[in-house]
Amino acid sequence: MIEPIFERETFTFTRGSPTIYKLPSDGSGKEIKVHFCSECGTKLALTFERWPDRLGIYIGTLDDPASISVNPDNSKHIFVSEARPGTILPPGFKVFERHATDNDGNPIEPTVHNAPYTVTG
Repeated sequence: MIEPIFERETFTFTRGSPTIYKLPSDGSGKEIKVHFCSECGTKLALTFERWPDRLGIYIGTLDDPASISVNPDNSKHIFVSEARPGTILPPGFKVFERHATDNDGNPIEPTVHNAPYTVTG
């Protein structure tokens, strides 16, 4: 899943207002809000108690998903510990078993593979 993160104040839903489902994060215990379409159930975005000024959008819901470039300078792979066995991670990207920061907001050192890496499970 590709989830671009935006400054919350700069992002606007152009049609309707999503319904929100709240749940605690397995990692931090902080609240996550899942924004979804009440008519079809499609998940649209995530907001986070940990980062109240950020909004993560499910890229497939954008009018033009290809408008967001994904490269090692602006992207990272998180929650790799939960990836399906056989998932192939491209080289050069920062990889994290779970979060990229600890619960206090301190950065966690990433792994960066020099060649494609296959998750084994």
